This record gives sequence, structure tokens and C-alpha cells, in this order.
Amino acid sequence: MASGLIVGLAFGMGALGAVVLGKIADLSSLGTLMGLCSVLPLFGALAVWLPKDRT
Repeated sequence: MASGLIVGLAFGMGALGAVVLGKIADLSSLGTLMGLCSVLPLFGALAVWLPKDRT
């Protein structure tokens, strides 16, 4: 039951993300959106320097 909730949440968040990215592409241009999307993985790479949990 919990796995279904997580999968549903993932699909829902993906749909909302597609709507937001589509709106950005409509307001500016597709090139701007692609540039923005190409920078987003850098935030994941920066997560390496987040402090570790103390357990």
C-alpha cells in the first residue's frame, strides 16, 4: 500500500513538473528551458558536500 502511494506521488510530481517546465518554455523559449534543465543536475552534484548524518 505504501509503495502505491510513493509511485502515485512520483507520477503526480512528474506531471506537475511537466506543466511548470512547459509554462517556462511558453513564456521564454525552448533554448532557455534546455539551458535551465542542463544546470539542474549540478544541484545534485553539489549534494556531495552536504553534512553527513551522525548515527
